[in-house]
Amino acid sequence: MINATSFGDLAQSFSLQRRGADLKTEMERLNQELVTGQVADVKAVLAGNTSYLSGIENDLRTLAGYGTAADEAAFFTDAMQLALDRIQTTSTELSQDLLATSNNGPEPVLDQLSRNARTELDTIVSSLNTVVGGRAVFGGTATGQNPVAQADTIMTELRTAVAGATTVDDILSAVDTWFASPTGYAAIGYTGSTTPLSPMRIGDGETVSVQTTAANVDLREVIKNVASAALVADGALGLTTEQKRDMLGRNGESLLVSQDGLTAVRAEVGASQERIDQIAARNSAERTSLEYAKGALLSADPYETATKLEEVQFQLQSLYTITARMSDLSLVNFVR
Repeated sequence: MINATSFGDLAQSFSLQRRGADLKTEMERLNQELVTGQVADVKAVLAGNTSYLSGIENDLRTLAGYGTAADEAAFFTDAMQLALDRIQTTSTELSQDLLATSNNGPEPVLDQLSRNARTELDTIVSSLNTVVGGRAVFGGTATGQNPVAQADTIMTELRTAVAGATTVDDILSAVDTWFASPTGYAAIGYTGSTTPLSPMRIGDGETVSVQTTAANVDLREVIKNVASAALVADGALGLTTEQKRDMLGRNGESLLVSQDGLTAVRAEVGASQERIDQIAARNSAERTSLEYAKGALLSADPYETATKLEEVQFQLQSLYTITARMSDLSLVNFVR
């Protein structure tokens, strides 16, 4: 009898301990769900079928990758558009100055305009050599190097090309030839790749192409006219005042005409920017939808959770009370 009673007390003690441990675990789980708003035991909620949830999470990871790609593409095209804007602003202002002064400006003013053109050529070359994230944006697939030679190199080549020319027509013809020749600007001025960048994938079956390079004929026209104006102040040409006026005037007119082509280039880049924004917006909407679906699948009802937590706390308190009373039991207290 004594041995049976002792074994019963020990078993009951272990049972109370297990029950206490279970209630503490349950309370921790409910506390976590109350704080996070998400169920703690996903498998139990989904009845072991987690394939739907896995599909949602996989889609979210894919969309996150597309989001990063879209951000990079936007950064790339924004930098390209900013460079083109700087080139257009610079060349437009220069063309206006050339047209306004070339008709009757004195020789010192004409020479200063030519020197200004030389400074603006540096600005244009620097803009075309824009690098974003370690990649040159106007060099096609040759992203690891400047796509346009330094302005000094271009000017040196042009001086060689126009050497011996004595009339404005001859000089401008020599400049045209150098920029159009496969051994001129295409070989020395443009140092990028003739192969454009591959389309960037920024969505499910969605790509965007950015194919503008510094070899573009419209960009080349801008460089040509600015570089040509920069030649005017070169003493080696020996131009008269009238010839300087004539050449700067023609450069101003050609530079003004070239703005239409430059605008078309910017429009092309702008179309790519718009496409990137549209696809990024669709990706974002899809990601929001998936996150909502995941949240609805795993969300814990705060009212129900709080009610269960209160019940568990009451059960645990009751268990502590029973345990405390049992620990006070003795034969003396029993026969009292």
